[in-house]
Order: sequence, then C-alpha cells, then structure tokens
Amino acid sequence: MFVNTLPDNTISFPELIKLKRDGGQLSPAEIGVFVHGVTSRDIQESQIGAMLMAIWQNGMTDEETVALTREMMNSGETFKWPKEWLVIDKHSTGGVGDKVSLPLAPALAACGCKVPMISGRGLAHTGGTLDKLESICGFKVYQSVEQVKQILEDVGCCIVGQTENLVLADHVLYALRDATSTVDSQPLIISSIISKKGAEGLSALVLDVKFGRAALYKDMDSARRLAQLLINVGNKLGVKTGAVLSRMDSPVGQSVGNAVEVCEALECLKGRGSDDLKELVTTLGGHLLCMCGHSCTIESGKKEIALKLENGEALKKFEAMLVAQGVSADVAHSLCSNETDYFKHMKRAAHQTELEVPDNGAVLDIDGLALAEVLHKLGAGRTKSGEKIDHSVGAEILVKIGQQIQKGESWIRIHHNCPDLSTHYSDLQKVLVIGSRDEYSPASRVAEFIDPDYLNMS
Repeated sequence: MFVNTLPDNTISFPELIKLKRDGGQLSPAEIGVFVHGVTSRDIQESQIGAMLMAIWQNGMTDEETVALTREMMNSGETFKWPKEWLVIDKHSTGGVGDKVSLPLAPALAACGCKVPMISGRGLAHTGGTLDKLESICGFKVYQSVEQVKQILEDVGCCIVGQTENLVLADHVLYALRDATSTVDSQPLIISSIISKKGAEGLSALVLDVKFGRAALYKDMDSARRLAQLLINVGNKLGVKTGAVLSRMDSPVGQSVGNAVEVCEALECLKGRGSDDLKELVTTLGGHLLCMCGHSCTIESGKKEIALKLENGEALKKFEAMLVAQGVSADVAHSLCSNETDYFKHMKRAAHQTELEVPDNGAVLDIDGLALAEVLHKLGAGRTKSGEKIDHSVGAEILVKIGQQIQKGESWIRIHHNCPDLSTHYSDLQKVLVIGSRDEYSPASRVAEFIDPDYLNMS
C-alpha cells in the first residue's frame, strides 16, 4: 500500500514533486522524507521518476545536494573502522581502458593504508572495474560487510560491488535514472558517488574526474566544475576530498576490454606496462597519501607508490586480495608470477586479428571513444544494466601516440569471437589518426589537481 503523504500530513508526495517541478527548494526534512519513501517503497516508481525529472530540469542548490547525499549515505549500512586505520579510496568518473583501480588499491595497501574500494560495472562505452576482475576465474565481487572488514584486516584492500544494504536509496534511484534519462543530472551524479564513498567511512578520497572525447564531460571547465561540487559535498559530509582532472581522449594504457586490461594491470604491478597508466596510479596514490597524512608531500607520496610497484609489494597485496575474494591460491600465484600465460586463467577470444597501418606518418591520436564503440558491438560492453558481456573481447594497441610508423605495420590486435571482422574495419580505421610529426603535441594524462582545501582558500 502506498501511503503517499509525509508523516506530519502537511504535504503529499505529489505536492512535494510539484514544489521541485516549479523551481522550489526542498528543505533537508523534505528531502529526508523523499529518500525514506524511496527505500520504504511508500512512494510509487512513477513518482520517483517524476522527482528525478524535476531535479534534472531545475537542478539543486548546494544545500539540497548535500542533504540528498547525506540522506542517501545513511539509507543503509555504513562501515565503521578501528580509529587507528587510515581508510582511503579513489573514484573515477569513467573512461576507456581505465584499469587504474587494479594496481592502485594494492599499492596503497602496501603503504599501510586500508582501501575498501566499492566499484561498478561498465555501461555504454565505459568499462567497469568489477567486469574486469570477473574475467579472473573464481573472483567474487560481492562480499558482506563482515567479509570486507576481514579482508581489510588480513590484506589491506578489496575491490567489491555495492551490496543491497549499502546506500539502499542509490540502488533504487540509479536504476530509475537510467530508465528516465536523468543519468547526467549533476546533483544526482554527485549524490550517487559521494553517498557510497561516505558510507565507506573514509579518511580521504581522491576523484579522477575525466574530460575529453571519451568522457562524460568533453571540456576541462565542465569537469572542473563537477570536481569542485564533488569536493564541496564530500568535505561537508566529513570526507577529505580532492580531485585530479585527467584527459580522456585516447585510451588509458595500451589495452581496452576486460581480460586484456587485467593483463595490463598485472604488468603494471610487476613494474612494467605503459607510462600513462603508471602516471595515473602514482599521481592519484601520491595525492591520497598526502591528503590522509601518510606522506609529507605529494611528491614523496608518488615516489612511495612507484616503489611499491617496482619492488613487488603491491603485487603481493594483489595476489592476497585475489585469494581473499575467491580465486584459488594456485591461480592467483600463477597470474602474479613474473612470466606467465595470463590466458591460462582467463578466457581467450577465438580470434585475434591485427590491422595494418594504411600510410606512413606519426601517430597523432588514438580515438578511445571510436574504439570502445566497436568493442561494444563485438560484445565487450552492455547497453543496459544487467546485460551479459563477453570478457574475452578487447583490443591491444600496438603503437603509441607520437610514434613514427610505416605503412603495412600492425597497429592494433582485436580479440573477438565473431567469424568475420571485416564489417568493422572502416570504423576501426577511424580510431588511428596519422599525420606529420610536426603536428604532434605531447600532453600529460594528468591536467590539474584541485586541493580539498580550495574552498578555504577562495
């Protein structure tokens, strides 16, 4: 039975929706009643959808966004940790080839921090950390609150999915945001991200806010504005929050897809791999270590993260995390050994097809969005929540931006299960941009850091 009224009977749910629809500001109490109605199912789905659309159309003030985030954060279980623990985490707004969490969480654990990383799945062209890890035979992404606490005690890090009882309101709202085309509402983005991180009981949080052709926000100014709002809400809810703005035009690293990205993350953990992936891991980790007080400076924090990747300590943490989350000890050890065939323990696609460079020149760009869209069609991604994906589909990029290449060289290897890739050739050739070396302008993956204390300085 739907109650449809607030507890004091002064305003009905339809009147509450009308208030927001007409541009009014909701009080913290009214927002609290709305969130309670969502979690208790006292409000109908059609009414929740109407409220989401009203928020999408009219936005929310900073005060409303903070109140919504707080109510969502407290709508289910929250984590409580021993006072002596430094509990930290990172969140990315999503991109192509973004496997940063896989080496970063164990590197932070190797520094003595605790990392209860709650991650998500891929949707549309963006990849999901949980999907990547599920490429590994036996890995269990869903752990109870008690299991998470034990893994942190024993290992120092875990990468898990959101449980049913953690930030319960977000489960309902996120699914309806997708159905009502309100995914891109800033207040709803902010409340979804920060409520989950706030429920983790963090000492510090760094946000990787991406901008560019393959990101949610195409320009740096829009990404900066989102980052500032996220920092504002995070800090007001007691989580020391900072943000890195990073470029998301070309893929992160040299691989895109679930299993192949796990391989590249393991290479990073073994002190190898692509420079831009290492740059993001050490930068985000260095900022976190400084923000939580573990390191005196950002640079010293970055050096410590780099050392943990080079000396194998991060790799040992990753191996222990795999075992703690369901992977057999033999498989985990094999994956983390110095020389191994990764596909002994992950599904390999039936076909690997290499494409040749059409002309001589320098690699000016690799279009991450165009590549992700092709891989999505081949089965690597999902269009709606709950769809199955093919973990074996992916791409290995065999050239680097700025590199001089010759006609006839192989520039990409596509892992696929369709018998004929030819229908995708024209779209794949658009991924590679070749030109004169004079046109090449190198740029760091990391563009800017927004300090959590910027509000106090402005």
